[in-house]
Amino acid sequence: MTSPQTALVVGGTGPTGPLVVNGLIERGFEVTILHTGRHETPLIGPEVRHIHTDPFDGEAVRDALDGEDFGLTVVMYGRLRVLASLLAGRCGHFVSIGGVGVYRGFGSPDDLFPLGMTVPLAHDAPLVGDEEEFRKLRMIRVTEEAVFEHHPHAIHLRYPQLYGPRQPLPREWPLVRRALDRRPYLVVADGGLTVKSQGWIGNAAHATLLACDAPAAARGGTYNVADSSALSIAQIAEVVADELGHSWELVSLPYDLAAPTRPLVGSWSTTHRVLDIGPTVRDLGYRDVLAPVEAWRAAARWLAENPLERGGTLEQRLGDPFDYEAEDRLVAAWKEAQQDLVGIFAGIDWLSEPNYGSAYVGKRPNPGVLEKRESLNSADSPPKPAG
Repeated sequence: MTSPQTALVVGGTGPTGPLVVNGLIERGFEVTILHTGRHETPLIGPEVRHIHTDPFDGEAVRDALDGEDFGLTVVMYGRLRVLASLLAGRCGHFVSIGGVGVYRGFGSPDDLFPLGMTVPLAHDAPLVGDEEEFRKLRMIRVTEEAVFEHHPHAIHLRYPQLYGPRQPLPREWPLVRRALDRRPYLVVADGGLTVKSQGWIGNAAHATLLACDAPAAARGGTYNVADSSALSIAQIAEVVADELGHSWELVSLPYDLAAPTRPLVGSWSTTHRVLDIGPTVRDLGYRDVLAPVEAWRAAARWLAENPLERGGTLEQRLGDPFDYEAEDRLVAAWKEAQQDLVGIFAGIDWLSEPNYGSAYVGKRPNPGVLEKRESLNSADSPPKPAG
């Protein structure tokens, strides 16, 4: 076997790839990247060797490598289960990247009981079974099994939805474009309170490099990758707007009515998807290199400077028509309905007015709470603003 300071990165030109490649170079590795060659990037220097072939074609990869061995292999792209078999016995340490959709209920949280995923979702929570409706999610589990069948001491990382520069489909674009267009309000579903674990590209690359360092405690393990804390959709919207010098009213609608929010929620459910990264912190020593608020600011700036083509292929793939006229009609109808409901709710007589309660007898809410409550209960007070 060749020197343990040689590294093969399969992929390497996507959002996190150059950060991993350059991080390995800083660690003293001689790096080879195997990729299609369709997405060359100036972020990778001339000292890196390139092998151009199809990472989804096992025979093509076998021919391209021609019996070479490597001290480290990082598979970030391609047909992982095939590559794991092909590279068995040909690398000193194997690191692979998969997805968090392997957890049972991640694709259909409404099928769980109680409804939705626990917060956080335990690292060792059940994985999808053979009965899982979505074949893609079943194959993520099968692929993980293949990795450890051929590389028992591998470290496998589960990436969440990533955000930041050079994303092939930037899910944050609906927020950025609306902020750039100075929309006066943003429709959010169920208060915009949905929280899901995501990863800034620099944080995900940092976790991958920590796995490449091969700490003994992590070998043979699977680890969730995500920012250490997660912001709600409403919080992300607030950060993005502020970074782009804008502010807007968040108009909250029930999810079934909040059609414009679907591309942001990315699911037919507003239930949370929050990952447990405790073992990643414990065994890999993970810490965010960029805190989420600053990371979302950086993501917003980058997209503002590198916007998607309006009406182009990527916008269409996001599923967001940016139909502002329809959004205006939706918000107007919702606010009118809220006005109508004020009178209806005012006519409801309670046997005893619901209150916040207190564990301490005789303890009264502070004046600010009393003032807020009296304002809310006043028949003469204006309706509460939407959102």
